[in-house]
Amino acid sequence: MMQSRRIDPLLRRAQEHEDSVARDLAERQRSLALQESRLEELRGYAAEYANSQMAATSPAQLANRRAFLDRIDQALAQQLQNVDRSRSSVDIERDRLLLASRDKQVLEQLAASYRAQERQVVERRDQREMDDLGARRVRQAATAAAQESEEA
Repeated sequence: MMQSRRIDPLLRRAQEHEDSVARDLAERQRSLALQESRLEELRGYAAEYANSQMAATSPAQLANRRAFLDRIDQALAQQLQNVDRSRSSVDIERDRLLLASRDKQVLEQLAASYRAQERQVVERRDQREMDDLGARRVRQAATAAAQESEEA
């Protein structure tokens, strides 16, 4: 059996794996973009609120404002962690895709090498058959010439 045919299922699986990892990476990148967008929205909101000139007329209002700013800071810190986790996840998927791509490339090179070897075997066989056919024709021509000379 030809070696290149045996490697084809492995090559198909490697391609499917690479495609799957690429889809996972795309999903992680979408998630990162969403997390970064949320972070920017929170930063904008925090800046807007911090820069607003709300007159705090009582200690209670001052305390409420301080508590609200603290909650915004906590939300920002949490969202920054979400972005970092998403970024890390994207990096991991990118590495997985690189490995899957390399694995597939090795199999593609191996399959190409097998196919080249198989082509050489076929070409040599075809050449031998052509040589044999040529030699037979030469023998037949020589035999026919010898018979003609005997008849003459």
